Amino acid sequence: MTPKTRSQMVEETRAKLIAAARKAFASKGYAASSMDELTAEAGLTRGALYHNFGDKKGLLQAVIDQIDAEMLARLYVVQKEAETPWLGLLAESVAYVEMALEPEIQRIMLLDGPAVLGDPANWPNQTACLKRIEETVQSLVDDGTLKPVDARATTWLLNGAVLNAALWIAAADDPRDAFPKAVQAFRQLASGLLAEV
Repeated sequence: MTPKTRSQMVEETRAKLIAAARKAFASKGYAASSMDELTAEAGLTRGALYHNFGDKKGLLQAVIDQIDAEMLARLYVVQKEAETPWLGLLAESVAYVEMALEPEIQRIMLLDGPAVLGDPANWPNQTACLKRIEETVQSLVDDGTLKPVDARATTWLLNGAVLNAALWIAAADDPRDAFPKAVQAFRQLASGLLAEV
C-alpha cells in the first residue's frame, strides 16, 4: 500500500471536517454546533479546522459550496430534461424552490447561510449560475420566445423571485403549504415575460 501524499491527506482532512459540519449544521443548526464537537466527530483537532477553513464561518462556506454544487447538478438535469429552453428555465426555477422543503437545504442554505454569510446572491458560487441563466434568457429573447427585455436585468429579477420564494418557504410555519402558492405566483410572474403569440 502506497503512503498518502500530503495533498491526499489535506483533502481527506477537509472532507472529514465538511462531513461532520454538514451533519451538525443540518441537525443542530450553525449556532448550536460547537467547533469542539465538530472536530471530535471528525476525529481531528481545532487546529485542523483553523488550518483548513480559518474558522467556523469558513467551514460553513465550504459546506454551502458542497451543497450548492449538488443542487446545481440536480437543477442542470431538470433543465436539460425539459422539452424547450423556456420550460427548462421554469422547471429549474420550480425545482430550486421545491428544494426549500428539504430539511438540510432549508436549514443550511436558506436559514443559517444567509444569517451568517449575508445575501446568497453575493456568494461566489452564484456567478456561474447567473451567467448561465442570463445566456438562456438572452437566447429566449433572441428567438422571440420572450419579449425584448434586458437579459441581465431579467436574470437578476427571476433569480431574486426564486431565491426569495425559497427563503419564504424555509421560514414559513408550514413550508409544504407555502410551496404551491410560491410556484403558482412565480409561474404567473414569469409568464409575463412571454412574447405575444
